[in-house]
Amino acid sequence: MEIEILARKEMDKVELILKKLKLIDSKGKDILSLINSYFEDAKYFYSKKQFIQAFEAAIMCWTYADAGLHLEVFEIPEELRKLFTLEK
Repeated sequence: MEIEILARKEMDKVELILKKLKLIDSKGKDILSLINSYFEDAKYFYSKKQFIQAFEAAIMCWTYADAGLHLEVFEIPEELRKLFTLEK
């Protein structure tokens, strides 16, 4: 798959997750801020046709969201949990 398509796919998933991700502990406020910042970076890089950087920034969003879920500062609807490393 072409990197442009992969970057767009990851960014679309991050956008969906950001709509559903709920902060349940104020300790996660900074993590959520990082997720939002990396998503803005991903959109910027994508608009500049820097697709590798856009993909990397989107993956960083996933990394921080996953960490926040493990730290129990976020919650996500049950149907989206399979997208993260929460399922055993």
